Amino acid sequence: MKILHGVAFMLVIIGGLNWLLVGLAGWDVGSLFGGQGAALSRIIYILVGLSALYLVVSHKSDCKQCETSAPAATPSASM
Repeated sequence: MKILHGVAFMLVIIGGLNWLLVGLAGWDVGSLFGGQGAALSRIIYILVGLSALYLVVSHKSDCKQCETSAPAATPSASM
Protein backbone atom coordinates (compact mmCIF):
# COMPACT_ATOMS: atom_id res chain seq x y z
CA MET A 1 0.00 0.00 0.00
CA LYS A 2 2.93 2.33 0.59
CA ILE A 3 3.88 2.16 -3.11
CA LEU A 4 0.28 2.82 -4.18
CA HIS A 5 0.12 5.80 -1.83
CA GLY A 6 3.40 7.17 -3.24
CA VAL A 7 2.26 6.80 -6.86
CA ALA A 8 -1.11 8.37 -6.08
CA PHE A 9 0.55 11.26 -4.28
CA MET A 10 2.93 11.84 -7.20
CA LEU A 11 0.06 11.85 -9.71
CA VAL A 12 -1.93 14.32 -7.61
CA ILE A 13 1.11 16.62 -7.46
CA ILE A 14 1.46 16.40 -11.25
CA GLY A 15 -2.24 17.21 -11.62
CA GLY A 16 -1.94 20.15 -9.26
CA LEU A 17 1.05 21.53 -11.14
CA ASN A 18 -0.87 21.10 -14.40
CA TRP A 19 -3.74 23.18 -13.01
CA LEU A 20 -1.23 25.80 -11.85
CA LEU A 21 0.12 26.03 -15.41
CA VAL A 22 -3.41 26.25 -16.82
CA GLY A 23 -4.27 29.05 -14.38
CA LEU A 24 -1.08 31.07 -14.77
CA ALA A 25 -0.15 30.54 -18.40
CA GLY A 26 -3.21 28.98 -20.03
CA TRP A 27 -1.05 25.99 -20.99
CA ASP A 28 -2.24 22.42 -20.44
CA VAL A 29 0.40 19.69 -20.13
CA GLY A 30 -2.12 17.35 -21.79
CA SER A 31 -1.55 19.25 -25.03
CA LEU A 32 1.83 17.51 -25.24
CA PHE A 33 -0.02 14.21 -25.62
CA GLY A 34 -2.48 15.37 -28.26
CA GLY A 35 -4.89 17.50 -26.27
CA GLN A 36 -7.82 16.63 -24.05
CA GLY A 37 -9.44 14.38 -26.66
CA ALA A 38 -6.39 12.15 -27.14
CA ALA A 39 -6.53 8.72 -25.55
CA LEU A 40 -3.23 9.12 -23.68
CA SER A 41 -4.28 12.47 -22.20
CA ARG A 42 -7.62 11.02 -21.11
CA ILE A 43 -5.86 8.09 -19.43
CA ILE A 44 -3.55 10.47 -17.58
CA TYR A 45 -6.47 12.64 -16.47
CA ILE A 46 -8.38 9.56 -15.28
CA LEU A 47 -5.35 8.28 -13.34
CA VAL A 48 -4.86 11.67 -11.68
CA GLY A 49 -8.55 11.80 -10.72
CA LEU A 50 -8.53 8.24 -9.37
CA SER A 51 -5.39 9.06 -7.40
CA ALA A 52 -7.12 12.03 -5.82
CA LEU A 53 -10.10 9.86 -4.86
CA TYR A 54 -7.79 7.23 -3.39
CA LEU A 55 -5.98 9.83 -1.30
CA VAL A 56 -9.26 11.31 -0.07
CA VAL A 57 -10.45 7.88 1.07
CA SER A 58 -7.16 6.66 2.53
CA HIS A 59 -5.84 9.96 3.90
CA LYS A 60 -6.73 9.39 7.54
CA SER A 61 -5.05 5.99 7.73
CA ASP A 62 -1.90 6.99 5.80
CA CYS A 63 -1.27 10.53 7.05
CA LYS A 64 1.40 10.82 9.74
CA GLN A 65 0.05 14.22 10.81
CA CYS A 66 -3.41 12.75 11.46
CA GLU A 67 -1.97 9.91 13.53
CA THR A 68 -0.53 12.24 16.15
CA SER A 69 -3.27 13.75 18.21
CA ALA A 70 -2.88 17.01 20.02
CA PRO A 71 -2.95 16.74 23.81
CA ALA A 72 -6.37 17.42 25.27
CA ALA A 73 -6.74 20.84 26.80
CA THR A 74 -7.03 20.72 30.56
CA PRO A 75 -9.44 23.08 32.24
CA SER A 76 -7.85 25.80 34.25
CA ALA A 77 -7.95 25.28 38.02
CA SER A 78 -7.91 28.99 38.79
CA MET A 79 -11.26 30.60 38.14
